[in-house]
Amino acid sequence: MLARRKFVFSGLAMTGLASVGARLSQGQGFSRYTSPPASASITIAGKKIDIAYYAPSMRGRKVMGGLVPYGEVWCTGANWATTITSEAPLEMGNLKLAKGSFTIWTLPNEKEWLLIINKQTGQFHTDYDGSRDLGRTKMNLKTLSSPVEVFKIELRADGGNKGTLALLWERTEASIPFTVVG
Repeated sequence: MLARRKFVFSGLAMTGLASVGARLSQGQGFSRYTSPPASASITIAGKKIDIAYYAPSMRGRKVMGGLVPYGEVWCTGANWATTITSEAPLEMGNLKLAKGSFTIWTLPNEKEWLLIINKQTGQFHTDYDGSRDLGRTKMNLKTLSSPVEVFKIELRADGGNKGTLALLWERTEASIPFTVVG
Protein backbone atom coordinates (compact mmCIF):
# COMPACT_ATOMS: atom_id res chain seq x y z
CA MET A 1 0.00 0.00 0.00
CA LEU A 2 2.83 2.43 0.89
CA ALA A 3 4.65 1.60 -2.36
CA ARG A 4 1.47 2.35 -4.33
CA ARG A 5 1.10 5.78 -2.62
CA LYS A 6 4.73 6.62 -3.39
CA PHE A 7 4.17 5.62 -7.02
CA VAL A 8 1.00 7.77 -7.31
CA PHE A 9 2.68 10.71 -5.57
CA SER A 10 5.75 10.42 -7.81
CA GLY A 11 3.54 10.31 -10.90
CA LEU A 12 1.66 13.43 -9.82
CA ALA A 13 4.91 15.24 -9.02
CA MET A 14 6.37 14.35 -12.43
CA THR A 15 3.19 15.52 -14.19
CA GLY A 16 3.38 18.82 -12.31
CA LEU A 17 7.06 19.28 -13.19
CA ALA A 18 6.36 18.50 -16.83
CA SER A 19 3.59 21.12 -16.87
CA VAL A 20 5.90 23.72 -15.30
CA GLY A 21 8.62 22.88 -17.81
CA ALA A 22 6.21 23.17 -20.73
CA ARG A 23 4.99 26.60 -19.59
CA LEU A 24 8.50 27.92 -19.07
CA SER A 25 9.73 26.57 -22.42
CA GLN A 26 6.84 28.39 -24.14
CA GLY A 27 7.90 31.63 -22.46
CA GLN A 28 4.68 31.91 -20.49
CA GLY A 29 6.22 32.09 -17.04
CA PHE A 30 3.89 32.63 -14.11
CA SER A 31 1.70 35.54 -13.14
CA ARG A 32 -0.82 35.85 -10.37
CA TYR A 33 -3.05 37.72 -12.83
CA THR A 34 -4.93 36.24 -15.80
CA SER A 35 -4.74 39.62 -17.54
CA PRO A 36 -1.10 40.16 -18.53
CA PRO A 37 0.72 43.50 -18.36
CA ALA A 38 0.82 45.52 -21.58
CA SER A 39 1.99 48.94 -22.69
CA ALA A 40 1.82 51.54 -25.43
CA SER A 41 4.44 54.19 -26.14
CA ILE A 42 4.92 56.95 -28.67
CA THR A 43 7.11 59.99 -29.18
CA ILE A 44 5.32 63.05 -30.53
CA ALA A 45 7.00 66.44 -30.98
CA GLY A 46 10.09 64.95 -29.32
CA LYS A 47 8.21 64.06 -26.12
CA LYS A 48 7.60 60.48 -24.97
CA ILE A 49 4.18 59.29 -23.81
CA ASP A 50 3.80 55.89 -22.12
CA ILE A 51 0.74 53.95 -21.04
CA ALA A 52 1.03 50.92 -18.73
CA TYR A 53 -1.99 48.67 -18.26
CA TYR A 54 -3.19 45.08 -17.84
CA ALA A 55 -4.93 43.52 -20.84
CA PRO A 56 -8.00 41.36 -20.11
CA SER A 57 -9.39 38.95 -22.73
CA MET A 58 -12.96 38.32 -23.87
CA ARG A 59 -12.74 34.51 -23.38
CA GLY A 60 -16.28 34.06 -24.68
CA ARG A 61 -17.77 36.69 -22.38
CA LYS A 62 -19.95 39.64 -23.35
CA VAL A 63 -17.72 42.61 -22.64
CA MET A 64 -19.45 45.94 -23.32
CA GLY A 65 -22.58 46.21 -21.19
CA GLY A 66 -21.60 42.95 -19.44
CA LEU A 67 -18.10 42.50 -18.01
CA VAL A 68 -17.66 46.26 -18.51
CA PRO A 69 -21.04 47.54 -17.26
CA TYR A 70 -22.57 50.65 -18.77
CA GLY A 71 -22.96 53.61 -16.44
CA GLU A 72 -20.17 52.54 -14.05
CA VAL A 73 -16.59 53.81 -13.85
CA TRP A 74 -14.21 51.23 -15.34
CA CYS A 75 -10.48 51.02 -14.64
CA THR A 76 -9.81 50.76 -18.41
CA GLY A 77 -7.96 47.45 -18.17
CA ALA A 78 -7.57 45.08 -15.24
CA ASN A 79 -5.70 44.47 -12.00
CA TRP A 80 -3.96 47.83 -11.41
CA ALA A 81 -5.20 51.20 -12.64
CA THR A 82 -3.98 52.14 -16.12
CA THR A 83 -1.26 54.81 -15.98
CA ILE A 84 -0.35 57.46 -18.54
CA THR A 85 3.02 59.22 -18.20
CA SER A 86 4.05 62.12 -20.43
CA GLU A 87 7.26 64.14 -20.71
CA ALA A 88 5.20 67.19 -21.75
CA PRO A 89 1.82 68.71 -20.93
CA LEU A 90 -1.10 67.25 -22.92
CA GLU A 91 -4.51 68.54 -23.93
CA MET A 92 -7.22 65.88 -24.27
CA GLY A 93 -10.64 67.24 -25.09
CA ASN A 94 -11.33 69.91 -22.46
CA LEU A 95 -8.62 68.53 -20.11
CA LYS A 96 -5.17 70.00 -19.61
CA LEU A 97 -2.70 67.49 -18.15
CA ALA A 98 0.61 68.69 -16.71
CA LYS A 99 3.64 66.59 -17.59
CA GLY A 100 3.88 63.60 -15.27
CA SER A 101 1.74 60.57 -14.40
CA PHE A 102 -2.02 60.12 -14.07
CA THR A 103 -4.44 57.19 -14.17
CA ILE A 104 -6.96 56.62 -16.94
CA TRP A 105 -10.50 55.55 -16.09
CA THR A 106 -13.58 55.55 -18.31
CA LEU A 107 -17.31 55.83 -17.91
CA PRO A 108 -18.74 53.71 -20.75
CA ASN A 109 -22.30 53.91 -21.98
CA GLU A 110 -23.86 52.39 -25.07
CA LYS A 111 -23.78 55.64 -27.08
CA GLU A 112 -21.21 57.77 -25.23
CA TRP A 113 -17.97 57.25 -23.30
CA LEU A 114 -16.24 59.65 -20.95
CA LEU A 115 -12.48 59.61 -20.42
CA ILE A 116 -11.59 60.26 -16.78
CA ILE A 117 -8.11 61.46 -15.84
CA ASN A 118 -7.33 60.90 -12.16
CA LYS A 119 -4.43 62.44 -10.22
CA GLN A 120 -3.93 59.36 -8.03
CA THR A 121 -1.56 56.65 -9.30
CA GLY A 122 -0.62 53.16 -8.11
CA GLN A 123 -4.08 52.09 -6.98
CA PHE A 124 -5.75 48.72 -7.50
CA HIS A 125 -8.50 48.65 -10.15
CA THR A 126 -11.31 48.66 -7.58
CA ASP A 127 -9.91 51.66 -5.66
CA TYR A 128 -11.23 54.52 -7.79
CA ASP A 129 -11.46 57.82 -5.89
CA GLY A 130 -13.53 60.32 -7.87
CA SER A 131 -12.47 63.16 -5.54
CA ARG A 132 -8.99 62.87 -7.15
CA ASP A 133 -10.27 63.39 -10.72
CA LEU A 134 -8.54 66.01 -12.83
CA GLY A 135 -11.63 65.90 -15.04
CA ARG A 136 -13.76 64.10 -17.60
CA THR A 137 -14.16 64.56 -21.35
CA LYS A 138 -16.14 62.89 -24.14
CA MET A 139 -14.56 60.21 -26.32
CA ASN A 140 -15.35 59.27 -29.92
CA LEU A 141 -17.04 55.88 -30.41
CA LYS A 142 -16.75 53.56 -33.37
CA THR A 143 -17.99 50.02 -33.99
CA LEU A 144 -15.24 47.72 -35.25
CA SER A 145 -15.87 45.33 -38.14
CA SER A 146 -14.22 42.41 -36.35
CA PRO A 147 -13.88 41.67 -32.63
CA VAL A 148 -10.73 42.41 -30.64
CA GLU A 149 -10.18 39.46 -28.25
CA VAL A 150 -7.58 41.09 -25.97
CA PHE A 151 -8.12 44.64 -24.71
CA LYS A 152 -5.66 46.99 -26.39
CA ILE A 153 -4.62 50.60 -25.94
CA GLU A 154 -3.05 52.36 -28.90
CA LEU A 155 -1.24 55.68 -29.15
CA ARG A 156 -1.29 56.98 -32.74
CA ALA A 157 0.67 59.84 -34.28
CA ASP A 158 -1.54 62.22 -36.27
CA GLY A 159 1.20 64.56 -37.49
CA GLY A 160 3.00 67.48 -35.88
CA ASN A 161 2.22 67.65 -32.17
CA LYS A 162 -1.06 65.73 -32.41
CA GLY A 163 -2.00 62.15 -31.61
CA THR A 164 -4.87 59.85 -30.70
CA LEU A 165 -5.44 57.64 -27.66
CA ALA A 166 -7.59 54.64 -28.65
CA LEU A 167 -9.12 51.87 -26.51
CA LEU A 168 -10.12 48.73 -28.43
CA TRP A 169 -12.03 45.71 -27.14
CA GLU A 170 -14.76 43.45 -28.42
CA ARG A 171 -16.30 45.50 -31.28
CA THR A 172 -15.78 48.91 -29.66
CA GLU A 173 -13.18 51.58 -30.24
CA ALA A 174 -13.29 54.61 -27.93
CA SER A 175 -10.77 57.29 -28.88
CA ILE A 176 -9.80 60.85 -28.20
CA PRO A 177 -7.38 63.14 -30.00
CA PHE A 178 -4.68 64.84 -27.94
CA THR A 179 -2.13 67.59 -28.41
CA VAL A 180 1.40 67.68 -26.97
CA VAL A 181 1.90 71.20 -25.59
CA GLY A 182 5.32 72.78 -25.26
